[in-house]
Amino acid sequence: MKLAEALQERADLNNKIDELRRRLGNGMLVQEGEKPNEDPEELLKELNGALERLEVLMGAINLTNCRTKAAGMSLTEIIARKDALMVKVSAYRDLVHLAGQNTNRARGTEIKVRPTVNVREMQKTVDETAKEIRRLDNLLQETNWKTKLIEK
Repeated sequence: MKLAEALQERADLNNKIDELRRRLGNGMLVQEGEKPNEDPEELLKELNGALERLEVLMGAINLTNCRTKAAGMSLTEIIARKDALMVKVSAYRDLVHLAGQNTNRARGTEIKVRPTVNVREMQKTVDETAKEIRRLDNLLQETNWKTKLIEK
């Protein structure tokens, strides 16, 4: 199995677990004398099986990410870098938005508000950071499809 396939299966398992939790919740309480639409014991069995598979899969994905190198870094390091850059670009976009707002003045005598940062330079940083995120994401995607999942 390729790493990308394992990541897809992990996403599917997470969705299945959410669905099973919802279905279990619907049948936890019923009116006296009534039966739930689905057998809670069967749903719990299915949930536990999905959770066990998720645990195994997550361990294999993490192990593979730690041991696989691309562009001189482990996949774990690339993911951490990408995540940090995403936080940075989000913060900088918010700042650019705030600093770029114009306040309308009814008269020339009203207080004039000016940004305290160079909005153009901050926007340039946002654009460069977004480009780096795309580059890292492409590298991850390519590597995920080329890499065999390391399973114990």
